[in-house]
Amino acid sequence: MKPYQPLNCDLHDFLEIACMRGYCLQVELLDGPSFVARALNTRTAPSKEEFFVLETASGRKEERLDRLLAITPLDAGASFGRIELAGS
Repeated sequence: MKPYQPLNCDLHDFLEIACMRGYCLQVELLDGPSFVARALNTRTAPSKEEFFVLETASGRKEERLDRLLAITPLDAGASFGRIELAGS
């Protein structure tokens, strides 16, 4: 896996909002299929890599932030729409 590339702080705010509000999201990855999950939290590993903690139908999973292409809230009345995270 390539070295971790931190996410732009402005974009990180959208992940925090999604977690605080418990949004159900369509999560798109750079190198994999998209999936639906509920935003739970973000986590920083001792290595300084950051992860998005999600609850899926098959259980809890973590995605490294630099693997995320985009997130789209599926909740009615969400405070933001599709956010592209890649290339930040």
